[in-house]
Amino acid sequence: MASNGNLADAGPFVIAFLLVLAISFRGFPMLRGLTFTTCILSVAATALYYPHYFKAYNGFEFAALITPLIQIIMFGMGCSMGLKDFIALAKSPKSVVVGVLCQYTIMPLLGFILASYSGFQPEISAGIILLGCAPTSVTASVMCYLAKANVVLAITITAVTTLLAPFLIPLLMKVLAGGFIEINVLEMMWGMVKMVFIPIGAGLLFNKFLHGKAKWLDDSMPLVSMIGVAFIVAIIMAAGRDSILTIGIELIIVVFLLILLGFFFGYWLARLFKLSEFDCRTISITTGTQNAGLVSGIAKVMGKIATVGLATAICGPIMGFSSSVLASFWNSNPPKEAASIAPTDK
Repeated sequence: MASNGNLADAGPFVIAFLLVLAISFRGFPMLRGLTFTTCILSVAATALYYPHYFKAYNGFEFAALITPLIQIIMFGMGCSMGLKDFIALAKSPKSVVVGVLCQYTIMPLLGFILASYSGFQPEISAGIILLGCAPTSVTASVMCYLAKANVVLAITITAVTTLLAPFLIPLLMKVLAGGFIEINVLEMMWGMVKMVFIPIGAGLLFNKFLHGKAKWLDDSMPLVSMIGVAFIVAIIMAAGRDSILTIGIELIIVVFLLILLGFFFGYWLARLFKLSEFDCRTISITTGTQNAGLVSGIAKVMGKIATVGLATAICGPIMGFSSSVLASFWNSNPPKEAASIAPTDK
């Protein structure tokens, strides 16, 4: 039906096709990394075709769930972190510093430049800048593992950029996005402390004192986090459906450029600092892989989930696809030299 121009009636077929595609990817090692991305695409398609299911139920607005879902995801990240991750910071501070520097200079500037020339309405442009100001996503570690890059370095960069986020994001947004929308620095900072520090701190304590004692929780947290991300994407896509249908292609191009240029400049800035090929690839992936879920929470705190949160909703599938392709390419072309920090089991 979609081929005959009846795209509006093709919802069930599009959703079913994406789900079948995701399942089929599980049977091919080179494509397995695209499984979650394709599932997210099916969730996004479902939210666009049937937005009313993801807006409210009996008067309860699902957007209210975004902040607790982010807190659960951050708790899961804290549970996966330990003393070894911070020892890695002391062993190779140069690589970590370069990675953090790339995340909080390259990406915010790219977001500002792309937003300034995009011509979108101010709140959507501010969302692009906010996406550029985000810390590294936890999925960067997975992609670095698939790429045979430096997993421990990726974990450390993710931890440091996330812990710095409550302080740096409000300040960067005030400087770069202040011309688009009003930014309340203290309110944004406090909202991020509640979404980041408290749940990560709880996760670290859990990892320290209860790791291995509640195996069901250890095993379930990755799945819970993935379901949380999927539901957040669905809520934002449903809330911003009208805007997405109006400017969807243009916004997809801008977000894709943000991610792609992040990979490119992250890699070459690391090369400029004479890091190993392993670390250059790691920093490339961590730079272009943004924590879209956290940005969704910030947009919710700002009360602008349907506009500021739009770039985030589109980012998830694009980021997953592009980083999976890059990881698969590097997996097939491993570097010759050894990593400065060898990946280790947690």
